[in-house]
Amino acid sequence: MDIQFTEEQELLRSSVQRLLRDQYDFDARRKIVASEEGFSRKQWAAFAELGLLAAPFAEDAGGLGGGPLSTMIIMQEFGRHLVVEPFVETVVLAGALIERSGSDEQKLGFITDIIAGTKIWALAWTEKGSRFDPATVITTARRDGSDYVITGEKTAVIGAPWADYIIVSARTSGHRHDRGGVSLFVVDRRAANLDMQSFRTIDGRRAAELSLRGVRGQLLGKEGDGVRALEACRDGAIGALCAEAVGAMAELNSATLEYSKTRKQFGVTIGSFQVLQHRMVDMFIAHQEALSLMQHLSLSIDAGEAGLSRLASGAKSKIGDAGKFVADQAVQLHGGMGMTNELNVGHYFKRISSINIQFGDPAYHVLRFAQLDAAA
Repeated sequence: MDIQFTEEQELLRSSVQRLLRDQYDFDARRKIVASEEGFSRKQWAAFAELGLLAAPFAEDAGGLGGGPLSTMIIMQEFGRHLVVEPFVETVVLAGALIERSGSDEQKLGFITDIIAGTKIWALAWTEKGSRFDPATVITTARRDGSDYVITGEKTAVIGAPWADYIIVSARTSGHRHDRGGVSLFVVDRRAANLDMQSFRTIDGRRAAELSLRGVRGQLLGKEGDGVRALEACRDGAIGALCAEAVGAMAELNSATLEYSKTRKQFGVTIGSFQVLQHRMVDMFIAHQEALSLMQHLSLSIDAGEAGLSRLASGAKSKIGDAGKFVADQAVQLHGGMGMTNELNVGHYFKRISSINIQFGDPAYHVLRFAQLDAAA
């Protein structure tokens, strides 16, 4: 599959490429990750100024109306440069949930701030033992006046240490595994009784464990409609992560090819060895297959096709396996230096490994694909 981009989409891609090439090379990225905050507010403001934070949103919400295809373009380039800023968490996840489920007042206030780059968001939906299932929720919420009071714990909330607001899933009725009864709430990260234990992730990002002990939150969407909203949002997030993985795979292939042309063994470049040429061809094929799957998924998300969740699981599984294969081969062909902190190859390996477990690892999505296929 080969998408023919419109003039506006080509302009978006070239603008992102130019910005990242000039301001976000590997050394700049390493300094950002090593900083106290762990991400760059200056770069986030640059993304907002360029319109990247507005690109996916509909025009009536104040965005540029680019939809999932603009997200795909942006995330491919972000994957090439290992961008750590929370675009997926703020725009693709929280932004999409607000746009689909929020009231007019919430859309006007929250999305405007996201587009301007003044507020950062995170999504807290995973709990211990939930195993990628948004319906497995024991955190509870009870109505108290116009707000709700939330009690429970959330785990591995990516981007939470950077966030101004967090969308939290909590159960307003039903039992732990019931699909009904889960609702979404907007919580101020600095709210009383919200405790956060922050930590670094293996790919250079920041995440946190959340403890909520009577934290006040604002209902987002309809009460009890959280699982449906999260599943719809998850398909879009999978599309974004797949695009990021494809971008990272492209850079790994390029770096490995260049290395094979300069590294000598037994007096000749290793790229002249036929067995290594075969491995690099396999890496190229894996990337091209992943690229086609990613484009198919993005087009399907944009069109709102039936059976989208099944396609998303299939793509997440296949692209996850392809990404792991390419990353493994890149590290092996670079030898011991492939995992050093000074070389970018190991950092791509870690990011692809992290992408593989976000919203479900390949094994989970193979099973989910089979279940959805049987149901269809």
